[in-house]
Amino acid sequence: MNAQSDISMKTDDVLRVELEVFRREHRDLDEAIMALQDRGTADQLTMQRLKKKKLNLKDKIAQIEDRLTPDIIA
Repeated sequence: MNAQSDISMKTDDVLRVELEVFRREHRDLDEAIMALQDRGTADQLTMQRLKKKKLNLKDKIAQIEDRLTPDIIA
């Protein structure tokens, strides 16, 4: 089942909770990436994986926000 149909089957309340969890994870990953960069202790592969995971979370956040935001016809 793809992510779009998975989102469409969930209630708005569930999506709001997931949205907050994904935002928190995204923030935590951002802090972890910055800390590793500041220390210079992470190898490039680890950094790429963390950044890819962060980008994936950003996409999920955008999908949920689109679902929760009502379409306004101007």
